[in-house]
Amino acid sequence: QVQLVESGGGLVQPGGSLRLSCTASPSIFSTYAMGWYRQAPGKQRELAATITSGGSTTYADSVKGRFTISRDNAKNTVYLQMNSLKPEDTAVYYCKAYRFPTTFWGQGTQVSVSS
Repeated sequence: QVQLVESGGGLVQPGGSLRLSCTASPSIFSTYAMGWYRQAPGKQRELAATITSGGSTTYADSVKGRFTISRDNAKNTVYLQMNSLKPEDTAVYYCKAYRFPTTFWGQGTQVSVSS
């Protein structure tokens, strides 16, 4: 059974940093693209960042220059380093693993940015 387990969320002040981690089942990690999505209260889930199995990355304009996605294939883990956090970054952050036509989601981790 495929599992995605996120960690690293929490409460941080504006301007602060957090690093999210998502550990995936070894059976899928090396061949799947990975992504971080987020969903704020009352809003649709949106893309934050993605990384292919080969390491190519994409970012939403709203996080470009502040967030960095990376993956460690030896640890089956994808990371999202979030710097210069803003209150509008407050959301539940979800990890996604995908390779057409299959998609897996993690359970989500809450990130709250507030003074």
